[in-house]
Amino acid sequence: MSLSVPCFLLQGPKVRLMTMGEQKAAVFIQAWWRGTLVRRTLLHMALRVWIIQCWWKQKLVKLQEKRRRTSLEFYARQEWAAVKLQSWFRMWCIRLRYCRLLHAVRIIQVYWRWHSCHTRGFIQGHYDLKENQLNLQLEISLGSQACGVQQCIPLPIKE
Repeated sequence: MSLSVPCFLLQGPKVRLMTMGEQKAAVFIQAWWRGTLVRRTLLHMALRVWIIQCWWKQKLVKLQEKRRRTSLEFYARQEWAAVKLQSWFRMWCIRLRYCRLLHAVRIIQVYWRWHSCHTRGFIQGHYDLKENQLNLQLEISLGSQACGVQQCIPLPIKE
């Protein structure tokens, strides 16, 4: 503002001209007040920026935590799958070994039963029941010797 321009000071119904000292003081007060308003505006803007930055940092922390948890769950699922696959493979190997041993046991049992039958002997036969008599046919084997018995037994049935 130029100092040569007259300024008017309004005081109620009277209008008065400002002196140079008053005009300088008014300009100083206006500059101080405008500076205060600018500083206050800047302070409010800085506080709002700080609030937005804090909010954004919280969002980033939550996003990073979610990503970390997701990757940890994915890793845990992969580890579980690997452990499960290994346990299935071990079970399959053990089952295969068990089946082989079971097959060997059955072979040994067959040969043992054949041997015990040929050394001790066995009885084999069948029967027919007709009217009032029993037809019985037996074959007894002892080692390499065999004996056959055939007999018809009458049954005492009262009529």
